[in-house]
Amino acid sequence: MHLPDLSIRDYTYFLPQERIANFPLQERDASKLLVYNKGGIEEDVYKNLDRHLPSDTLLIFNDTKVISARLLFHKSTGGIIEIFCLEPDGQYPDITTAMMRQGSVLWQCLIGGASKWKHGQVLEMKITVEQIQTILRAKYVEKKGDSFVIEFSWDEAKLTFGEILHHAGAIPLPPYIKRDALPLDAERYQTIYAHHEGSVAAPTAGLHFTADLLNRLQQKSIRTDFVTLHVGAGTFKPVKSATIHGHEMHAEFITVSKKTIENIVDNLGKTIVPVGTTSLRTIESLYWLGVKAASEQKDNDLRLSQWEPYELKTQNVSAAQALLNLLDLMDSKSMDQLTTKTNIIIIPGYKARIATALITNFHQPQSTLLLLVAALIGSDWRKVYDYALENDFRFLSYGDGCLLWRK
Repeated sequence: MHLPDLSIRDYTYFLPQERIANFPLQERDASKLLVYNKGGIEEDVYKNLDRHLPSDTLLIFNDTKVISARLLFHKSTGGIIEIFCLEPDGQYPDITTAMMRQGSVLWQCLIGGASKWKHGQVLEMKITVEQIQTILRAKYVEKKGDSFVIEFSWDEAKLTFGEILHHAGAIPLPPYIKRDALPLDAERYQTIYAHHEGSVAAPTAGLHFTADLLNRLQQKSIRTDFVTLHVGAGTFKPVKSATIHGHEMHAEFITVSKKTIENIVDNLGKTIVPVGTTSLRTIESLYWLGVKAASEQKDNDLRLSQWEPYELKTQNVSAAQALLNLLDLMDSKSMDQLTTKTNIIIIPGYKARIATALITNFHQPQSTLLLLVAALIGSDWRKVYDYALENDFRFLSYGDGCLLWRK
């Protein structure tokens, strides 16, 4: 596949601050829904989503759960050190393993007020977990690029790091929401089907779904399945380079069960709609991992780097063949699920191998998420965003969304 040399200036628009939703609507599925299909645009609300999908649709959701990744430590001098937990140290095979650690764990973090934290100084915080009192300690270990490796430890060794975070931390709202997290965010900045802890940002397209909406979809014989991609803070990282070649995409953990891959194979040729850019990136990553699996049967660390989809020679490998390759690899290793990392970046010029359409929110200017939208619907992305701006749609995480049919 030819790798386009895209100027990020071609993927910008003016987003007024007042169009950014700082709070969710009272009802999740009352959010507005823009439907784009074959160049046409119509307007509806999420609770009517079933009217816009055929009965043979398979919806793919991301069931990751946002962790309370923001920790505030008070120094004895009165200063505050903010620690933002990004992802576990590389010694752990996956996020679940790291979250289940007892007694201590190493984590890559961003630090607010790092210059005030002397190397070797241990920060402490008293917390109570289900009537058990313990002290959470944070020790600066080393600096790695833009982040820091922090060793967390706590006295009550039977408590997991997941439990510690849940009681000690706060939900990390996106930087463009200009307010502190409130109790309502603990519920509303999670999807109702969130299950596997590990994200520092919500898969926001799924925030609009309610039990009632899922029931209506089921009544129309619209099927659902789940993948897991743990969203990293890099999702908010703007493209600062003049061209996309200079942007380094963040790696994220994905987990997909064998049963889900088989379900996708069974539905190829029908309508497969990922809910959110994270779900789309996951299922498209499966295709490329399948392409690689054919020649890397002995590779124990099958993962996808940023530009591989544009460099691999596919020899017109079909989606079905690629996924069957992946299933064969999993069978050979007796794997019930695939857990790995993907750096995939989807930009204009990319052809979706599995996704028929996409349900997503409205994204920031000059972001990789906007580039992904442009890859799906071409230059009409501007038509869609102009319509949304002119018709009072709410933008970003707590905003409205759209159903975009692939061009």
